Amino acid sequence: MIIVPLIILIIPLIASAFYKSIKNASVAGAILEMIMLIPLYFSLNYKGFFFITRINFIFILMVSSVYLMSLLYSRKYIEGIENRGITEKNYYLLMNFFYISMEFALMVNNYGFMWVGIETTTISSALLIITEKNDASLEATWRYIIIVSAGVTFAFISVILIYYSFHTLEVTAIIYRSSTGDLPVRLAVGIALVGFGTKVGVFPMHTWLPDAHSEGPAPVSAMFSGVLLPTALYVLYRIYEIYPMPEIFVWAGTVSVLFAALFLTYQHNYKRMFAYSTMENMNMALIGIGTGTYAGLVGSLVLLLAHSFGKAGAFYSTGEIMKISGTKDINNISGFMKNKIVSSSLLISSFAVTGTPPYGTFFGEFLILYSVITIHYYAQFIIILISIFIAFVSINLNVSKMIFKGDYKYNETNGSIIPLISGIIAIFIGIVFLVIINEIL
Repeated sequence: MIIVPLIILIIPLIASAFYKSIKNASVAGAILEMIMLIPLYFSLNYKGFFFITRINFIFILMVSSVYLMSLLYSRKYIEGIENRGITEKNYYLLMNFFYISMEFALMVNNYGFMWVGIETTTISSALLIITEKNDASLEATWRYIIIVSAGVTFAFISVILIYYSFHTLEVTAIIYRSSTGDLPVRLAVGIALVGFGTKVGVFPMHTWLPDAHSEGPAPVSAMFSGVLLPTALYVLYRIYEIYPMPEIFVWAGTVSVLFAALFLTYQHNYKRMFAYSTMENMNMALIGIGTGTYAGLVGSLVLLLAHSFGKAGAFYSTGEIMKISGTKDINNISGFMKNKIVSSSLLISSFAVTGTPPYGTFFGEFLILYSVITIHYYAQFIIILISIFIAFVSINLNVSKMIFKGDYKYNETNGSIIPLISGIIAIFIGIVFLVIINEIL
């Protein structure tokens, strides 16, 4: 039914029309969006202007959930920012359009419109980075616009080549048609890896990612890491379906995971640390998709779903730490064990994003590694395994220092419960997955 996707896109627009009370209207709209997922589920396999399957339904669920949590977390967080680059009402307006652009890219049945959706995310999200007005956020915004726009230009070339090869941009008309792998098709898929890969965080096009994540406000960083990058990965996956090129995609993901792990070894800014963690997780998902196996695809979906909640919780936790301590330097943070809510949410979220069992990220990574072995990519398997270990140690060592080392020297002890809820959901996803697998076996 075309009406359900249209309603999902219209609700945030209606909420934005209530500009004077946009904060409450946006939250109410986000709750209604979650309710609309029920009829959307019964629209699976719809093929028309929109294309709804179980795969993109999982992505839509991620986006809607993190959007709602980010709006709820923003209510107090944004009020505490004195020197804002944009007004509070404009902040919620931009968040709504940011959400719409992602949902549009996920639901539309046309590669050209997918590109439009991804490009619109850049326009709608760039100004959100400068919410906490300072020179670093302005520079991060500029780098984000320049680098991502260059990448999206390559993505546009990929879309042109797709049209040249098939004389249509309709997704269902192309992916269900066998491709001979002519040169334009191979070029389209390869260039898409560069173009949309820029938004995903593929090395070396990742350089905007740590800057934008570290300088944006916590709820915006959660949206970036939790759902924006997976949305771009979904579009890349749909292009990869046209003509799979496993060796190129798996190697690209492997090299990116390796460099993300190496970058994590010397991070002193906790927000940049979690940004590089996102780079690692997104490229693990890219590897799973790149293997072309069912286990790899399932592993990627489980990893992305659990990561969206875990990483959102991690960035919400950094927002709490920043409010309390006033610093992003890991070396200047100590004794947060005294703050039960913040320390618990930070620890749970850190375990989630580093693939600790029984989190969903662990099972996702396990399936991805299994799929790499099944296609006999042994060198990549070894590199990935070492990189995962380095990332795990680097992140959790820093988090342990922040929580357990030193004395708590801050007055404020209260924290938002939303980061903790987000991290717990990541555990729940892993447990549900384990139960389902046990029932199947």
